[in-house]
Amino acid sequence: MTANGWIQIALYLVVLLLLVKPLGSYMARVFERKSLFGLDKVLGPVERGIYKVAGIKPEAEMSWQTYTIAVLLLSAAGLLLTYGIERTQQWHGHTLNPAGQSNVDPALAFNTAASFTTNTNWQNYGGETTMSYLTQMLGLVFHNFTSAATGIAVALALIRGLARRNAAGIGNFWFDMTRTVLYILLPLSIVLALVLVSQGVIQNFSDYKTVPLVAATSYQQPKVDAAGNPVKDAKGNVVTDTIAVATQTLPMGPVASQLAIKHLGTNGGGFFNTNSAHPFESPNGLTDFLMVLAQTCIAAALCYTFGKMVGDLRQGWALLATMLIILFSFIAVCYWAEASANPKLAGLNISQVTTDTNPGGNMEGKETRFGIARSALFATTTTATSCGAVDSMHDSFMPLGGMVPMIMMQMGECVLGGTGTGLYSILYMAIIAVFIAGLMVGRTPEYLGKKIEAYEMKMASILILIMPAIVLIFVGLAAVLPQGTSSTNNPGAHGFSEILYAYTSMTNNNGSAFAGLNGNTPFWNNTGAIAMLGGRFWIIIPTLALAGALARKKYVPVSSGTLPTHTGLFVGLLISVILIVALLTFVPALALGPIVEHLML
Repeated sequence: MTANGWIQIALYLVVLLLLVKPLGSYMARVFERKSLFGLDKVLGPVERGIYKVAGIKPEAEMSWQTYTIAVLLLSAAGLLLTYGIERTQQWHGHTLNPAGQSNVDPALAFNTAASFTTNTNWQNYGGETTMSYLTQMLGLVFHNFTSAATGIAVALALIRGLARRNAAGIGNFWFDMTRTVLYILLPLSIVLALVLVSQGVIQNFSDYKTVPLVAATSYQQPKVDAAGNPVKDAKGNVVTDTIAVATQTLPMGPVASQLAIKHLGTNGGGFFNTNSAHPFESPNGLTDFLMVLAQTCIAAALCYTFGKMVGDLRQGWALLATMLIILFSFIAVCYWAEASANPKLAGLNISQVTTDTNPGGNMEGKETRFGIARSALFATTTTATSCGAVDSMHDSFMPLGGMVPMIMMQMGECVLGGTGTGLYSILYMAIIAVFIAGLMVGRTPEYLGKKIEAYEMKMASILILIMPAIVLIFVGLAAVLPQGTSSTNNPGAHGFSEILYAYTSMTNNNGSAFAGLNGNTPFWNNTGAIAMLGGRFWIIIPTLALAGALARKKYVPVSSGTLPTHTGLFVGLLISVILIVALLTFVPALALGPIVEHLML
């Protein structure tokens, strides 16, 4: 580890904190229908036009059941739209499909449509070799906006549930969705896309370019017969041909526009297969820094928005402090693990690799432009949120370094989390925390003036059990069935880690891949789609039910027995609850994967 690495991590945290108040305050103004410094005058006619064309009455309140139906209807329509675009892309025309990509296989198309509908953006394909320009910028980017806005809308419903008294409604989904896209995601995406283009991120509809290599190269390719079997000589050796390579094909496309919302909406699906390690997606250190900042800024700022909307900023700061303490702790663990020398290399006479003068460490799978500290920072933040973009291969991390991204996801998006999903995830963890505190003192627990009773705890219990159940059931199946194990590229503990990481990522709607696993098979495409849909909507439905129940409750005045939920004591309690719930559930699985692999070193 180096001082330079720590400075880069500290700089990120400082800039993130500086953005929390202005962005969080602005988002609160968006949802409370306050003046938006002139932007509402520009976009107001567009907003009203949308309501008129779609027949939306933004003032009409929805019950939690109606709100849920609206969420499901939009998601189902979007899934079918994307599936249809993928299955017809060979007819998109040369301008929108210059590489002539064929129609996507049905199982892969279903997996991809489910993935982007759920804000997972898991990719069992290489973008530049599979998807047309139209599929990328319409089918996929549509979900980048709507799935992110859906998460924020659900969080808003839960905020209203806590803020309102004796209310039957929790807001209007179509109003929340429209305002989120129009006044938050779209303006931020335009600004970020322009900055990215200025730094060299491509944005065009050009044909793929064939360019000469700086230095020609060659490689040996085995000869095969008509049946596809290797040809052998008289001695039984495989016959090879020397293939000379003097050119390279460079994929083009509308990248910057997708890249901006990919990170701001914590989507993560890359235009290119190598994602944020590709120079056309991230040309330099500044763009890499902006990507890390973009994928965390809205999630962090929503804590401030929450404080503003419930009328107590201390509550929002307490939630943010909880998130950032956990986040920084795991960034430090990941950085330490990756900066340490691999014991397996100890006898190879390599120089000391952990000093400040020679940072060394584990550079396998890292983007050499960014190094270990930035790779650890990116890996931890992209899995703390539901972004899933990567600038290094997590499969190449040291066992404990690779375990950090797993744990960040296994905490159920409570640490920043996706846009909106992180806030409502930590709020139901806060409800569990006050319930535990209430049991300790023999008092009915309260949170923000609402009594937490049997129904609320039933919903919270469902919320903490759904994700681990889906993950562990599918991991168990994939670990014993040949359809699952045949996709892993490594045996033993590391192969198990690949399976565990995959279902953890899909169920938590993260989308990052450990790599080393072939997910483009019928088994993985179909089970993965089920895991993603379950991990998204079986969390949203109980969350909205919880919001409806809280909104109907009357206010309970603060008394001497009320647990303050804005103090350092509560932050410590909440951190403990998050860690215990996550770690107790997944420790046995982690022990079979990264922990035993570390001990084997």
